[in-house]
Amino acid sequence: MSGLTFDLIKTDGRARLGTLMTAHGPIDTPAFMPVGTAATVKAMTPEAVRDTGAQIILGNTYHLMLRPTAERIERFGGLHKFMNWPGPILTDSGGYQVMSLAGLRKIEEEGVTFRSHIDGSYHKLTPERAIQIQHLLDADITMVLDECIPFPAEEDEAVRAMELSMRWAERSKLAFQQRPGYGLFGIVQGGIYGDLR
Repeated sequence: MSGLTFDLIKTDGRARLGTLMTAHGPIDTPAFMPVGTAATVKAMTPEAVRDTGAQIILGNTYHLMLRPTAERIERFGGLHKFMNWPGPILTDSGGYQVMSLAGLRKIEEEGVTFRSHIDGSYHKLTPERAIQIQHLLDADITMVLDECIPFPAEEDEAVRAMELSMRWAERSKLAFQQRPGYGLFGIVQGGIYGDLR
């Protein structure tokens, strides 16, 4: 589901060159995306990041929902203003970070309940909440919530997680507010099993 546009410029075999248009500007692809996990690219000013030629950066839903919170960032005018980054931003769903908290989280059909690594407080991340947080952040590209399984994983575990991720993707799609220049991206799961991917 996307309010984004993509202009294909050139192909060479399976490779392609194009431009993805977002609400906050174009992204020439393929693209390098610096990671600004907690609303900053470590050891770099926003100007220094721009000087590298980067057109898009990545923010992390898990870290931003815990501190300073999506609601607080929205009050500051969104993640772009909060970070002093005028270009496009992709936010992940927070799922990978939550899934990495093996002893601090519980996965259910509804979502994932977890304890903050910061202060031990309890939180619930559902597909709908992950989308809501990314909307509050004003991310140009929003990712669906998925269950990221560890490696290695048995095939039956990969099937279970893939099926849950598909149900969560449907819920994420329903929760996403379609707007011009904003897009929702799916995530391929299935582990190392090609027939599941």
